[in-house]
Amino acid sequence: MTQATNHPRNHIGLAVLLVLAASVSCHPAWCDAQEAPQNDGAGSPLKVLLVTSGCCHDYDFQTKQLQLAFQEESVNVVWTVVNDGGKGTSAILKLYDDPDWAKPYDVVIHNECFAKTTDAEYIRRITEPHKAGTPGVVIHCAMHTYREAKIDDWRQMLGVTSRRHEHQSRYAVKVLKANHPVMREFPASWVTPMDELYIIEKQWPNMVPLAESVSEKTGDPHPVFWTNQFGAARVFGTTYGHSNDTFGDHVFLSTLVRGTLWATGNLQ
Repeated sequence: MTQATNHPRNHIGLAVLLVLAASVSCHPAWCDAQEAPQNDGAGSPLKVLLVTSGCCHDYDFQTKQLQLAFQEESVNVVWTVVNDGGKGTSAILKLYDDPDWAKPYDVVIHNECFAKTTDAEYIRRITEPHKAGTPGVVIHCAMHTYREAKIDDWRQMLGVTSRRHEHQSRYAVKVLKANHPVMREFPASWVTPMDELYIIEKQWPNMVPLAESVSEKTGDPHPVFWTNQFGAARVFGTTYGHSNDTFGDHVFLSTLVRGTLWATGNLQ
């Protein structure tokens, strides 16, 4: 696993409501938990389920960086990390065998990459708890997960439809909703580390773009940060997050923390 010390990043100074008491729980049959640093803290912990693995990315490093980001933001988190399914493009996770899989958690962060999984019943076992009210955060290749499925349930949950991306580059990000709680601390001018621009084919009706980047090939803008209302649940999403450099960037990580807090109703 790549160590976080190989990608130093600046301290994130955002004040939030909760204080870190980062612990990790997992089921040994399907979970690869990574211990986050422990601090004494006050307040009720945010119970976060991170679903991660699949094709094309350094998920161990990304998991550690997420945990450290919440720590640096002084957010009180209890982590459950499900790292299952291998490194291919198709998987059926044991987690979703339980119809009540989402009930123990305040929010589910989806950072998985399984483009060729198409089973409609399986996909709906994932989306229905979100539709019933479990908040979600969706990162990068989650947008291409289940992209070959014929049903739209996952795409409606994401808030966008995307099936491809353009080349890696350093993309300028234009803020569209500067007064949105997630974006109030976002820099007026920010350029990503090397990352991929996802082509957004469709924005679903309850999706609200927060920021966009422009294709270097076509000049067309594409949402890169957004919110979505899926049934009773808030969902926050970003298409960025391909590279370790992006997951070492304090602006990107701070936005993920704020998006998670917004999705759970804890951002003021």
